[in-house]
Formats: sequence, structure tokens, C-alpha cells
Amino acid sequence: MQKSIVVTVPHELGAEVARKRVAEGVEQLRSAYIEKLAHSEISWTGDRADLKVVALGQTTTARIDVMNDSLRIEVFLPWLVAALAGRVQAVLTASAESALRIEHKPPKG
Repeated sequence: MQKSIVVTVPHELGAEVARKRVAEGVEQLRSAYIEKLAHSEISWTGDRADLKVVALGQTTTARIDVMNDSLRIEVFLPWLVAALAGRVQAVLTASAESALRIEHKPPKG
């Protein structure tokens, strides 16, 4: 049975800037963990991103909705990973808040 985690992160950036920062953050994560992932994909439709990650034989999906004043991130964890839901939620919240900070500067690559 899947477990769903929902994280909402407020911001004052507007949807366009927030979407750009989220897209940059997702690509950074994909690059950092590419060797550990069997497969990952992201599909943007307007201000909504649908993600799929396969690692260690487990598939996790997520949806990110970027709004003018907040992000809504919903992650669907497979039952084997559901025990880590609290930790996953804490990491998602911290990562999203970091990416949306006003003084945020993406790393030079």
C-alpha cells in the first residue's frame, strides 16, 4: 500500500520565479543522485511537475504544484519506503524552503 506525503511551502516569489527555482532544484537533485537512480523523469505541464523516480527496485512518484504564494508537493511512497515517510517529509520541506529563499543563488556548475 502506498503512503502519501503532502508538504506545503509558502513563498512570496510569484509562480514564475518559484517554478524556475523548483526546476533548477529538481535538476540538481537528479544530477547529484544519478548514479543511485535506475530511472528518473520529470514532466512539466504549466506550473505542475509530475516526477517519477525508480531506485532499488522501488518506484516513487510525486507532483509539485507551483502557485503564486506557495508550493504543494505530494509524494507517493511505495509500501517498502513508507517507513521513511517522516524523514522524507523533513528533507522535502527543508529542500523546498532552501530553494525558495530570497537570497537563493543556484550553485555554479
